[in-house]
Amino acid sequence: MKIIVTGGCGFVGSSLCLFLKKNIKKSQILSIDNLSKSYSKYNQKILLKNKILNKNINLGEFNSLEKIKFKADFIIDCSAEPAVEISKKKIIKVIESNFLSTLNILEKSKEDNSKIIFVSSSRVYPIKKSYEKFKNFKKYKKHFPYSEKGDLSDQKSIYGFTKYASEKLIEEYNLSNNIKYIINRCGLISGPGQYGKVEQGLVSLWMWRHLNKINVTYLGHGGKGEQLRDVLFIEDFCKLVLQQVKSFKLFENKLFCVGGGKMNVINLKELTQICKKITRNKVKILRKSKTSIYDIPYYVTSISKIKKLCGWEPKVDLDKGLKQIYNWMILNREKIKDFF
Repeated sequence: MKIIVTGGCGFVGSSLCLFLKKNIKKSQILSIDNLSKSYSKYNQKILLKNKILNKNINLGEFNSLEKIKFKADFIIDCSAEPAVEISKKKIIKVIESNFLSTLNILEKSKEDNSKIIFVSSSRVYPIKKSYEKFKNFKKYKKHFPYSEKGDLSDQKSIYGFTKYASEKLIEEYNLSNNIKYIINRCGLISGPGQYGKVEQGLVSLWMWRHLNKINVTYLGHGGKGEQLRDVLFIEDFCKLVLQQVKSFKLFENKLFCVGGGKMNVINLKELTQICKKITRNKVKILRKSKTSIYDIPYYVTSISKIKKLCGWEPKVDLDKGLKQIYNWMILNREKIKDFF
């Protein structure tokens, strides 16, 4: 089986490359990544040690995949600017990285008859909806998860718009060119292999800063640290994608919300306490009440559709997942420092 993973030197992409290589016999995997992040070249070396080649290509350039002769059975699209906030300042870059890249991948898929697994984002949901759900959560003390049937008809950030536009473009290529696809709409993904960088999400950032006794900031929403997320750990996500590759027909041409679900919901205050317990370090907490126009106070995933279809659900809980991140950071501490 031949698989292309775009964004293959990022956190999710490199994790998938290694996991699929290990678990699919006689697989040939090609990573495509422009190595724009400080840690990408290190991930590239890890891939090479596992006989996975990376092609240094900017997917945001039109027809960038024309010269790639590797004809894949699957293209797994993990390519994107990882930070939502960057889309306030670098709109064109985000559109190129998140949307034009999808167009190039679809053209490659059309040429080679490849199936597509697209890693989408929870940020396709409107910002306003997050505030409504958070208000209800605080009032009723119960979770209000996001599902595939959620209302998408409002402002969501440039980042969220490009991911939503990519979802719709994939569906259009399915209609016009019979491109077969799976869309995984993911929330916060974390785990070993994240370097504690801001753009990689709050979980690894929090753990790295506690490990090194660096201040953390409760940013926005009054500076109270009450904003909630559910966390999906990379091990569980890789297992789902493996299942989708091996049993593609079951998932074909469907969209799924994929996340940690109610089991793995946490706010910043709770995350701080767990990191403190694991590292045995106490850090100074700063508070900034001003909220970014793109920040959201609440996201919890409904996994009922995917669970009903195939039985998949997260197995790694917060305690286990955070300890895995800590152990990995201890093991790779000196190397991680190179990326700061």
